[in-house]
Amino acid sequence: MDSKHIRNFCIIAHIDHGKSTLADRLLEFTNTVDKRKMKDQILDQMDLERERGITIKLTPVRMHWQGHELNLIDTPGHVDFAYEVSRSLAAVEGALLLVDATQGIEAQTLANLYLAQKQKLVIIPVINKIDLPAADVGTVRSDIVNLLNCRPEDILLASGKTGQGVEEILNALIARIPPPSGDINSPTQALVFDSFYDEYRGVVSYVRLQNGEIKNNDKIKFIATGVITEALEVGCLSPNMNKQNKISAGEIGYIVTGLKAVGEAKIGDTITNSLSSQVSPLPGYEEMKPMVYAGIYPKEGDAFSELRDAMEKLKLNDASLIYEPESSLALGFGFRCGFLGLLHLEIFKERLKREYELDVVVTTPSVAYRIIDKKNKEKIIHSPEEFPAREKIEKVFEPIMKVEILTPKKYVGSVMKLASDKRGEYIDTTYLDEQKAILYYFLPLTSLLVDFYDTLKSVTSGYASLSYDFFDYQVCELVKLDILVAEEKVEALSTLVYEDQAYHIARQIVKSLKEVLPRQMFEVKIQAAVGGKIIASERLSALRKDVTAKLYGGDVTRKRKLLEKQKRGKRKMQHRGRVDIPSEAFIALLKR
Repeated sequence: MDSKHIRNFCIIAHIDHGKSTLADRLLEFTNTVDKRKMKDQILDQMDLERERGITIKLTPVRMHWQGHELNLIDTPGHVDFAYEVSRSLAAVEGALLLVDATQGIEAQTLANLYLAQKQKLVIIPVINKIDLPAADVGTVRSDIVNLLNCRPEDILLASGKTGQGVEEILNALIARIPPPSGDINSPTQALVFDSFYDEYRGVVSYVRLQNGEIKNNDKIKFIATGVITEALEVGCLSPNMNKQNKISAGEIGYIVTGLKAVGEAKIGDTITNSLSSQVSPLPGYEEMKPMVYAGIYPKEGDAFSELRDAMEKLKLNDASLIYEPESSLALGFGFRCGFLGLLHLEIFKERLKREYELDVVVTTPSVAYRIIDKKNKEKIIHSPEEFPAREKIEKVFEPIMKVEILTPKKYVGSVMKLASDKRGEYIDTTYLDEQKAILYYFLPLTSLLVDFYDTLKSVTSGYASLSYDFFDYQVCELVKLDILVAEEKVEALSTLVYEDQAYHIARQIVKSLKEVLPRQMFEVKIQAAVGGKIIASERLSALRKDVTAKLYGGDVTRKRKLLEKQKRGKRKMQHRGRVDIPSEAFIALLKR
């Protein structure tokens, strides 16, 4: 199709503002999906997305309306999947900014809007869910006008549930979003913005054609990796794969590459069908910096190779995942993985279980710290095992996030107290209107990890929303908390804590372990230590066999003799005995 009749756009919003439902109605109105095959959240392909009611993966789909080709990319709304949003924005010229008529502008609405404006996209504001009784269209419209500095008539009203206003949205997409730039006669450049692995056809790449065209059976080249292969099939998604003869400049589609080595096809790479070195690569994407690190180990020791293969394939589909091999005395061989947040970690673990039937043990999540040693050398550490001895450390720096908390005005005091309790540093407060305020704080990433979001929702009756970005590293007083079981250090249970909180956390950990560790035939000491000094301890009583049960007569000396013998045996076992740490212990620590 002539690029003048092509429109590429995505939908951006805060989580649960109705992106997927509106996408369903767009597909219905354009007759892209037969009504008999239509279902809720049709673009959410994973069962996990349907169960949780959230979008995890970006999904492209092609529609046709009034002689125009509309390429939509549906995006996630949760902050942990912001990388999916940023990749989508790089492949389009416009964005529908969706705002819930009952909730109004929220933190992730602003974060995604700033990303879209950074890409210089055309923004079409839409107020969704106007059919609900609690909808406050007037207030939300006023907020959007102040935010975008637009006219009230530029804001569209819609209901993804009833279909009201969907036709106006389709017409606005054609009228307001410019056609893609690009020349079909120029050397081919296609940006890879997502990929997945097919067991039978190898790597399938989702691409945006910037220039040129790619036909079936063309020889293609990945510029960054230098890999040359064949385009076994090209086409568009509507929403299932729809084979075509070619995809041309300005279009969004897929290429079946046939590559079996997943490392050869990277997201952000540029594909061309010119095998010469004259074609320049497209800008691609910035490498995402993980916020949370955790060890991933197979529950069964012989499943390491299966875990490695599964992680390679998931990495292809989840570009924000970072991992490298590591080993542990307690857990064997596994991987140290970097995630964008705890939800990202949770989803990743669940995908390993569902898609690859792998049960894994996840170690206590931590963040990346900067260490300056006595020799003034700098080192980044991602786990407690890498933390040097206290006498070798000059300074420790922790990651600080710039946090935006959007809350109703009446909860400002509660939010400020929560942020203060979590070591937050106040920056500023701005008011969107008479009812809503945005509080800006600097907060340590470790404070955000544990239960900040849940507590925030609790103290604001569910009304507050949260967005954050990395700001800088800041000096902190950090110590390594070692856990000893039966007087043996268990490295996998070690954790990094603030020095002034070490005793409180140590008491929590030893109590948790006492509840989950199995009793042995000898008394087990469970201890927490900082630098070799024990600061908290619990004892797990021994299982006791009744050695006097077989006695049927005689004086008390026979009974005492057997009990003394048992006591000597238990003392010997206490020195030589070992305790196998079950996976439940690591899970208990994770829940802490």
